[in-house]
Amino acid sequence: MAGEVSFDVVSEFDEQELRNALDQVRREVQQRYDFKGVTVELTQGKDELTLVTDDEFRATAVRDLLESKAVRRNLSLKIFDWGDVAPAGGNKVRQTIGLRKGLDETLARKIQKLIRDDFPKVKSQIQGDAVRVSGKSKDDLQKVIARLRELDESVPLQFQNYR
Repeated sequence: MAGEVSFDVVSEFDEQELRNALDQVRREVQQRYDFKGVTVELTQGKDELTLVTDDEFRATAVRDLLESKAVRRNLSLKIFDWGDVAPAGGNKVRQTIGLRKGLDETLARKIQKLIRDDFPKVKSQIQGDAVRVSGKSKDDLQKVIARLRELDESVPLQFQNYR
């Protein structure tokens, strides 16, 4: 299909930037006066972060710190799925923070339906956790990108492999 241009709609984040933001939060917690003598453990798993601290007030303060460091490192706040603060053993509380990565099937179908309804000259297909959008006109694809940027979804959208 010569003359076709395409791009992928994905939802990803830079894991190294997230790791750097977590390191900054840990360093700042060690230096801040209001965290002296307080346990703050922030661990990163494959798909989630786990925060263990002394009380709910400290958990909220660490959340604010993490959000500010993430924004400074150009990470969207939509990647964080803040769980409930639950009691853990030893007068501590635990909060699980999910990390959103990839488009789930319902969102991918919603994007595909929106493209099919609003842009009849453009084709879209779901490929795993991404949506490939292709068409003959670059202008049409740029209109699709502009329309998708207007969506207010729970995940950040990026546009890759524009060719």
